[in-house]
Amino acid sequence: MRNPKYKIMGVTAAVAMATGAYVVAQTPVSLTIVSWGGAYTESQVRAYHNPWMEENPHVSISNDDGSANALAGLRAQSQAGNISWDLVDMLPSDAQLACDEGIIMPIDHDEMLASAPDGTPASEDFLPGSLGECFIPQIVYSTVVAYNTEMFPEDNQPNSIDDFFNVEDFPGRRALQDRPGVNLEWALYADGVHPDDIYDVLETPEGQDRAFAKLDTIKDHLIFWTEGAQSPQLLADQEVAFSTGYNGRIFDASEVEGQPFEIIWDGQVVEWDGWVVPYGPNIDAVMDYLYWATDTQRLADQAKYISYGPARASSAPLVGDHADLGIDMNEHMPTNPDNYFSPILLDNDFWTDYGDELRERFANWMLQ
Repeated sequence: MRNPKYKIMGVTAAVAMATGAYVVAQTPVSLTIVSWGGAYTESQVRAYHNPWMEENPHVSISNDDGSANALAGLRAQSQAGNISWDLVDMLPSDAQLACDEGIIMPIDHDEMLASAPDGTPASEDFLPGSLGECFIPQIVYSTVVAYNTEMFPEDNQPNSIDDFFNVEDFPGRRALQDRPGVNLEWALYADGVHPDDIYDVLETPEGQDRAFAKLDTIKDHLIFWTEGAQSPQLLADQEVAFSTGYNGRIFDASEVEGQPFEIIWDGQVVEWDGWVVPYGPNIDAVMDYLYWATDTQRLADQAKYISYGPARASSAPLVGDHADLGIDMNEHMPTNPDNYFSPILLDNDFWTDYGDELRERFANWMLQ
């Protein structure tokens, strides 16, 4: 089961393994895995953590819902010389910054990760553009706009990003995440910029001004959320009519909890999410876990619990019905052709280059 890179080699080591590895392997290990909480963490618990612990009863996994501030947390732990996180789920742009700063491990994908069932190496099986120097993708997901159907007349339901910015025809408060990523892209899209041209415009001072000016048009109608669980809760409580959110969170609230929510797939912002490995004390156990949890079957298994697409090509044909609801999960995937008609592909290189500057400007804008 373990990654071959970590198997002990040589005659002397083989003797040691024959006489003592069983004891070493059974030494209790406690892993702290950081993720986003809510329905997403629950999908990881059911698809990865619990099955892994059943096969490895000496390992216990504790969940930490700190991914929204993962980069700051990793920096602080590294500076303090006290690494308490063993595995962290984070966004590719933040992962690249952490990688550049040397606070997470580089990954040799073909050595450290399982091949596809047909022998295709990991570097060719993970979807194009998804792998990073220190980043192992799990899912393809999208940030979307959703709305509470009960807050609009049946004959006047919104269906576009333009409607999100149209407070006259679609009144009500809106909720945005308290970070610039996705919000600035949508502002330009609603202002007439084609999805393919958004980052060419946004990398200019004039384009950034244009995006903030568009957001100004709805500023008086906005509240802000930080954690992913807040978005569907705001909609359910009818504190807002619209909210941005992760498509899997909205799926869980709508299909599992029965909330009257609809997703606006227009302008969905598509991106990856995945794992990074800090330089902690339990790296061997972490790499064992990753080798198993990122293989073809396990990534397909996560789609039984949440509507995020697996990051491996070989996993896609294995996506089937929801484990509890029995509904076909393919139609709820961001990449389903019926949903993927005007996607904005998040440019992580852009956010690596401009993220710090724009995060500071956005934070100041929220306070104005």
